Amino acid sequence: MKKTNIQHRVKDHILEGSKAIALTINNINLDVVSAYPITPQTHIVEDLAQFKADGKAEYEYIRAESEFAAASIILGACATGARVYSATSSQGLLLMVEVLYNISGMRLPIVMTCANRAVSAPINIWNDHSDAMAVRDSGWMQFFAENHQEAVYQHLLAYKVAEKMSLPALVNVDGFILTHSYEPVSIPSKSLIKKYLPDYKPETGTYLDPNNPVTMGGFFSSDSYFKTRENIVTDFNLSLQEIKKEYRKLKKVFNFKDDSNGLVEYSGPKKPKVILVTMGSLAGTIKETIKDYQEVGLLKITTFRPFPSEEIIKAAGMCENISIIEKAVSPGSGGPLYSEIRAAISQTGKRNIKNYIVGLGGKDISQKMIQKIIKDSRNKGKQITFIG
Repeated sequence: MKKTNIQHRVKDHILEGSKAIALTINNINLDVVSAYPITPQTHIVEDLAQFKADGKAEYEYIRAESEFAAASIILGACATGARVYSATSSQGLLLMVEVLYNISGMRLPIVMTCANRAVSAPINIWNDHSDAMAVRDSGWMQFFAENHQEAVYQHLLAYKVAEKMSLPALVNVDGFILTHSYEPVSIPSKSLIKKYLPDYKPETGTYLDPNNPVTMGGFFSSDSYFKTRENIVTDFNLSLQEIKKEYRKLKKVFNFKDDSNGLVEYSGPKKPKVILVTMGSLAGTIKETIKDYQEVGLLKITTFRPFPSEEIIKAAGMCENISIIEKAVSPGSGGPLYSEIRAAISQTGKRNIKNYIVGLGGKDISQKMIQKIIKDSRNKGKQITFIG
């Protein structure tokens, strides 16, 4: 991302992605951090624990015996009105699933990082998006970062929107590709972050307080339960505009420019013949590849939940050939991103929408593979193709 502010430039560092995330989290005024280490998330929570041990952090760091316990700890802390954080990956995220649904159902604005990793079996520690897709219906907002700087800003955006909408948020960063690589990145200071993200002050009645007793996560009849689900869906839809609004504020406070509106980012010609769609770090490879293709554009999805259907339709315009390239697959259906984009865009007329499954289990994705996809995108044949 282009940085135009000298105040930002002097704070540029060459940092590992995990360190950049940990430094950003430490600069947010947190109350409680709890996590259990799992590759490739481990460096994030190790750094946060080290900050606390060295007296450089004010939050309470609570060690947990499992990811399920860590999720339960931050649920309990947030339910008392605390601002909290955790991080996990793959099997760890799946171990949290029961608690994730409780968190969203209780409308707790928790933010967590997922260092995306393939889900076993067979055992694999490398990157794909199968873990995030496994919890896509859990009631958590989901953001996907292309690079270190975007990951930094998405965590700030996630906290801001989560606390305004009373919805939890998951910030996805590609395991190893981002967590263990080094890039130039600006880490906003505590004072600058506070201008955008003030101290968390939940409204009375939304947290546990002996002086104002409330019930959270109680037993509900079918009518009441149905209403809670309806309310979550309603607020998810409302959060689309809130994300755009807060992303504009984010760019103003931190003085940077990009082509994103917080939901999607389009780069390429105004009237492309082919649009490639993806999420996460793969966008960088595609951007480099399409420099040699004047008729190919890239639509990067930065917010997967809530799903930005209208923004995707607008960005797709009248382009006939749309190819979704993703690192996850839903057996018997195709790619999860493909299914949702196809459902959204099919309402706008007949299109040649194709799905390319790549990178499962960390399989390398080369520019030659992207070139092959571009070449195949205009063909009217097979809709779902594994490229590996």
